[in-house]
Amino acid sequence: MKKIKTAKDTKEFDQRFDRGEDIHDLIDMSRAKILRGGKKVRITLDITESLVNEIDEIRRTIGVDRGALIKIWLHERVKQEKGAA
Repeated sequence: MKKIKTAKDTKEFDQRFDRGEDIHDLIDMSRAKILRGGKKVRITLDITESLVNEIDEIRRTIGVDRGALIKIWLHERVKQEKGAA
């Protein structure tokens, strides 16, 4: 069995992750928490096709789903607005 050398700091951990190394053995999952946001509510937005195309360019670059990217952006903005209050 091959012994895995642990990362010395978060920078090295991030670099190893970015290189595509298997980092599962470096993570202590016993302390992981699953956060549930509560009941989901569906919303409908009417936005221009050009904006959708721009969002799709970004999501393809980072490799995520359009809906997931929009949810992340909304979450970040709400946190930002609440912090400014």
